[in-house]
Amino acid sequence: MRNYAQWMADSIIARKTNLTDHWGYEYGLTLDGFVKVWQQTGDKKYFDFIVKTMDHFIQEDGSINGYRLEEYNIDHLNNGKIVITLYKETGNEKYKKALQLIRKQIDTHPRTKEGVFWHKNIYPHQIWLDGLYMGATFYAAYIKEFGNITEFDDVAAQFIISEKNLKDEKTGLLYHAWDEAKEQPWADKKTGLSAHFWVRAMGWYVMALVDTLEVFPEENKNREKLLTIFNDCMQALLKVQDKISHVWYQVLDAGDRKGNYLESSGSSMIVYALLKGVRKGYLPASLQETAKQAYQGLVDEFILETKEGLINLNKVCYVAGLGGEDQRDGTFTYYISEPIISNEPKGLGPFILASAEKNRF
Repeated sequence: MRNYAQWMADSIIARKTNLTDHWGYEYGLTLDGFVKVWQQTGDKKYFDFIVKTMDHFIQEDGSINGYRLEEYNIDHLNNGKIVITLYKETGNEKYKKALQLIRKQIDTHPRTKEGVFWHKNIYPHQIWLDGLYMGATFYAAYIKEFGNITEFDDVAAQFIISEKNLKDEKTGLLYHAWDEAKEQPWADKKTGLSAHFWVRAMGWYVMALVDTLEVFPEENKNREKLLTIFNDCMQALLKVQDKISHVWYQVLDAGDRKGNYLESSGSSMIVYALLKGVRKGYLPASLQETAKQAYQGLVDEFILETKEGLINLNKVCYVAGLGGEDQRDGTFTYYISEPIISNEPKGLGPFILASAEKNRF
């Protein structure tokens, strides 16, 4: 099989994909994929691409164009992981200063009563599954390199408390979001939960778990609980996997509803978590063929080669959220009506990561 990780990275470079118009979590996500391609190929052009992109934002004094701590936006922590990579590789102090700036946000970021980070200051009292990938995985990676090992308990709590509040006991799936205050128009007045299981939300969550487990101390008392949550989530996802294509629907448990569609970014995230989970021993070895089959499903369902010899990733949900200025209501109709596009970084990054994992089998 072709090296799809490298092929997609080359396609992104050739298309001059813009990864610098804002301090966007999806750009760091795509560059995380580039790190794997660089590590697997040894070709410095991929590392140089990462440096050039991030240096658009990070100044010599460690300040970051487009980042404001006082926004308390959990999304803005995600790029910290790629900055850790840059600092470890180059030793350039500006990256360490930038990391310290990003890490500082965690100290004062608002939290729910139980201690989970709010998604954003403009989304008070709310846990979104997306936020676990944005915040907890950077937090864990930072602790491993620079922090106090006792802080891993706080990282674990982010996952454990989120699962407790967002899990549906019937399906084992996690809802997109939860409003502790039960005030949002999209939230159930009794439970505070949003109405549906969104594929990319669960994709963020299982990616966050598998990446956090990789740096999480073996001796920490919470490790087994995180492994259990990860296994439970993956089993719930496999129950709603499309049996023909082996990928996943935009609204996970509603594959038979008119308008629902197979979605590539969330599917890529799930496949990445599945492949990495099996390789690292977090998931049963018996899932290896399932994981390989699901990866083949990504290629067959979503990848198309262009006449120029590049590849496109199709069927990416451009964006989906809840509330905000647009008063997004979280209905089934809402999730299927957001734009569906090609080659969006929220899909490109996970596809490269999944492909890089497949290369290791």
